[in-house]
Amino acid sequence: MQAKAVAKQVRIAPRKAALVIDLIRGKDVGEAVAILKNTQRGASSAVEKVLNSAVANAEHNYDMDVDSLVVETAFVDEGATLKRFRPRAQGRASAINKRTSHITVIVSEKKEG
Repeated sequence: MQAKAVAKQVRIAPRKAALVIDLIRGKDVGEAVAILKNTQRGASSAVEKVLNSAVANAEHNYDMDVDSLVVETAFVDEGATLKRFRPRAQGRASAINKRTSHITVIVSEKKEG
């Protein structure tokens, strides 16, 4: 049994979020939350929210034991890019791409054996 949570259009670049996601993939939920609380990255708070949502879904919707949950899968997809322009010298303009992410976390119970 798996429980899933997805956060869409999170205003953080996918490359930055992927660095944080790689830290928790395959870990126990308690260990993953501890890692995210002590990680000095901007994406860690967004990833922690998604992880907590997946745990809540597992507990409420599927009656899973919270203490035996593991982060089975965690990944980041690229969302829509907001395109902005910054004025530059001599009448020019340079593009600024404000990237967004779709963060997905899937938790499941530990396999015995």
